[in-house]
Amino acid sequence: MKNNNENNSPHPNCSIRHILDRFGDKWSILIISILGHVGKQRFNELNGQIGDISQKMLTVTLRSLEADGLVSRKLYPEIPPRVEYELTDLGRSLLPHIEQLAGWAEQHMECILKNRAKYAQNKAG
Repeated sequence: MKNNNENNSPHPNCSIRHILDRFGDKWSILIISILGHVGKQRFNELNGQIGDISQKMLTVTLRSLEADGLVSRKLYPEIPPRVEYELTDLGRSLLPHIEQLAGWAEQHMECILKNRAKYAQNKAG
């Protein structure tokens, strides 16, 4: 990451910032993971897989992932209209990294929860 101005703040076009902005939300990684493991999904199927996401948030997240080229959207001219979502090659290339992060989280979650409890106890006492 290069510094581009005198006050040493990161360049506004820093690639890691743009990537983390996308995946720092609550739903993007989950949607990529589901599409990577299940394959093509219609909107309502995907909504059912996730469960606790609003339709609006699912729509916004899918549009963002589509804009980044990670998810493709195919509209079938039927009545009622049918729309399917699936990972692009770029999205599939991200899947192993997401799985690696999920594995790390699973392996270390107990330790992290203990550290959080210890921290909270120290702050309270």
